[in-house]
Amino acid sequence: MPIKTNISIIALALSTLATLPVYAAAPTATDSQQSLTAAAQSESEKANALFDAIFMEDVMASPVSQTYMGIKQDYDKWDDIGDSADAAKLARDKQHLAQVNQIDASKLDAQTQLSLRLIKQSLNDAISDYQWRYHNYPVNQMFGGHSMIASFLINQHQITNVSDAKAYISRLNGVPKRLKQLQQSLEVRADKGIIAPKFVFAYVLSDSQNIITGAPFDDGEDSTLLADFRKKVTALDISDQEQAALLSQATAALQSQVAPAYQALIAYIKTLESKADTRDGAWKLPDGEAFYNRALARTTTTDMTAAEIHALGLAEVARIHDEMRAIMHKVNFKGSLQQFFAFMRDDPQFYYPNTAEGKAEYLAKATSMIDDMRTRLDEVFKVKPKAAIEVKAVEAFREKSAGKAFYSRPAPDGSRPGMYYANLYDMAAMPKYQMEALAYHEGIPGHHMQIAIAQELTGIPKFRKFGGYTAYIEGWGLYSEAFPKEMGLYDDPYSDFGRLAMELWRACRLVVDTGIHAQKWTREQGIAYYEANTPNAKSDAVKMVERHIVMPSQATAYKVGMNKIIELKNKAKAKLGDKFDIREFHTVVLANGALPLDVLEDQVNQWITSVNKV
Repeated sequence: MPIKTNISIIALALSTLATLPVYAAAPTATDSQQSLTAAAQSESEKANALFDAIFMEDVMASPVSQTYMGIKQDYDKWDDIGDSADAAKLARDKQHLAQVNQIDASKLDAQTQLSLRLIKQSLNDAISDYQWRYHNYPVNQMFGGHSMIASFLINQHQITNVSDAKAYISRLNGVPKRLKQLQQSLEVRADKGIIAPKFVFAYVLSDSQNIITGAPFDDGEDSTLLADFRKKVTALDISDQEQAALLSQATAALQSQVAPAYQALIAYIKTLESKADTRDGAWKLPDGEAFYNRALARTTTTDMTAAEIHALGLAEVARIHDEMRAIMHKVNFKGSLQQFFAFMRDDPQFYYPNTAEGKAEYLAKATSMIDDMRTRLDEVFKVKPKAAIEVKAVEAFREKSAGKAFYSRPAPDGSRPGMYYANLYDMAAMPKYQMEALAYHEGIPGHHMQIAIAQELTGIPKFRKFGGYTAYIEGWGLYSEAFPKEMGLYDDPYSDFGRLAMELWRACRLVVDTGIHAQKWTREQGIAYYEANTPNAKSDAVKMVERHIVMPSQATAYKVGMNKIIELKNKAKAKLGDKFDIREFHTVVLANGALPLDVLEDQVNQWITSVNKV
């Protein structure tokens, strides 16, 4: 889910970050206390070195992860996927857990104790989740091995020299092995009765065919991969002869390796499609109820049941509808809420034209919104990211199936900015009145702010900089849509309606996700619920329900996470009164990286206690 601007960061001293969550002022140290502190530092240094070694062992086992991290050691390779790779990961996790279990938490400083708690939980979860490793759809309309190849090469594989270009060509030549392993993963799942619902296959076939459409596969313009390679290679400071040689090698790889591999995958997908049915929920999978309950627990980092999440969604939908009615009256609209929804959905004043010019205008406006928010950050933040952010349209080869908007993290070394992708395939699904909230969510102060800051933190191990918890990350994104209203933004009532429409969308997700996976709703029931309760285009509803189906529980994270952050902020305000500082609260939330919601609550409680002691 994009705009090139460097953002300054307020220097956070190592002593500040490395001692969070120790908020109380330390007393004057005696010699004995100094000795104990030195010992704790020594043990903490050893522990953090182990945590980083564990993280890097996993990274170096994955050429794809290396590329995301800006490491080029295996720049010419793909990850292995399948049973052997899964078993190797399980063995590493068990070995790593045995290593961290040897650490004596009592000898660590507070920050390293937190890291130990988190890494133990993460490893235990990964080992426990091994039993559910087949409960997913390796190809679907949201992501998968078929589309990942092109999106990864285009967006992650940079070419800064001839060696990088040759590595790109090697990855093209490695596509047949990669897709063969992907097919084997699909076959294993099919034998277990785990096949994506029938609607998924048209998207997968279309996206796969799009990758091998255009030159050199036919007489059309350059295909998406050849166009990408040509653009990157022609930017190199090398001779025309060298450029031509590289382009010739890439063309040969596309024709002799990529095309046959995709044709074979397409043939298999068509065969698999004939076995698919229209059952949509996780309940259809082996031990589906247990799997979904586990997925909810992992996604939300809470013990909320499916029934509780469903009820919360219904209550939030009712509350937001009431707030929308207030805006409807404010703009003097005469009619029902449903009629207001239709007005907001259908009136052309709220949309850019579905043309190249309209799409360019959308991207420019989204960029300006992020730039404007950046100028206001000092009012509400003490810490800001260094990494740049760009706004970019979702690429044509995947825009039909991709989601409404999403974010891709920056490279740690600054070589690649964070990217806010806006899907402009259907401009009728991207209303102007939702632009502000969407820009805040995906860009600043939302995902880019949180993820880039986490990567740039000092004094914490890498697994916390680059790891994540969906409820925290998406909860922060949704919270970031809301609190700018407290800054005086959303002054246009229609934009404020757009903010509420975005929150309403996430509230409906609680209802529909649990409806589909726990209450056996159909795809059509889910679509009908969104259509009846939101102002969004039907295409939005279809995409969202189809996302629920292939990513059970994921969409529940947003509202659960947002509600927890708001609950903690309100608690801090009540407990601290005039001592409450929104900038300090945001520092507490952001300065430890992503956290489970119960751990975040611990951090805020400690901060409240420390402030009240002053």
